[in-house]
Amino acid sequence: MFNVLSVITSFAFIFYGLNVLTGEPSQQWMTIFAWVTLIYGVVNLAILSWARNTRAPWCVTAIKANAICYLGIFTMDTLHSGVESGLEIVGILLLAAVLWSNWFAVKKLVSA
Repeated sequence: MFNVLSVITSFAFIFYGLNVLTGEPSQQWMTIFAWVTLIYGVVNLAILSWARNTRAPWCVTAIKANAICYLGIFTMDTLHSGVESGLEIVGILLLAAVLWSNWFAVKKLVSA
């Protein structure tokens, strides 16, 4: 189940990044964030695929490092723009839950 959720969220990250990049021109920080999101989705999908095919233990460390970097960038971007409501904190927590589920999917694949 977590494998399917991880694939869906990876494609959601890729879809978001591509939509921002191919849409109307936006601010520079939004374009950079779209690239970061797109790259996270592609790397997550690649690690998930590699873990499924090889069961290599390094995949768990790689997905963890990828998730921590993305969460750090997202959190710093949110804090830099100023937290205006509690919903922004909820967004960070929801993203953390999604990233944790991606890590858990890879961990289960490797240990299976």
